[in-house]
Amino acid sequence: MVEYLFDDNFSVSRLDPDGKKFDRVTRVEAHNEQMYMQLDVATEVYPMRVGDKFNMVLAPTLNLDGTPDTGYYTQAGRKTLADKFDYVMHGKLYKISEDSSTSSSNKVEIYASFGGLLMLLRCDSSSAASFELDQRLFLLIRKV
Repeated sequence: MVEYLFDDNFSVSRLDPDGKKFDRVTRVEAHNEQMYMQLDVATEVYPMRVGDKFNMVLAPTLNLDGTPDTGYYTQAGRKTLADKFDYVMHGKLYKISEDSSTSSSNKVEIYASFGGLLMLLRCDSSSAASFELDQRLFLLIRKV
């Protein structure tokens, strides 16, 4: 069984908060009760609108048995974690820092890049305990 690094629901609050930069990519600003996130999404492939609610999972592998990712994806017909989601990206966690927007020291900012599509996740340090710098991970999304 795959152990998720992160699993939570979000609601889209704004699209492109700094203005539209790219034709096929939208920066989605989303939140829930304790967390804030900005995520670049290829909206030509997976459209998102303000008010959409979605489940986001960060996992170290797509293998259902939890075996480590080999770095190669084969469409061999076997079931993977990706079959349960609508949108999947593979990337690397490149920065973990204290949240600079508040004076509270128990918040952290997690930055990841998925082939140039960026994610910022602002959350409690307890939610970030399983993350490591330079960690490879999969981001999986499905609307709820």
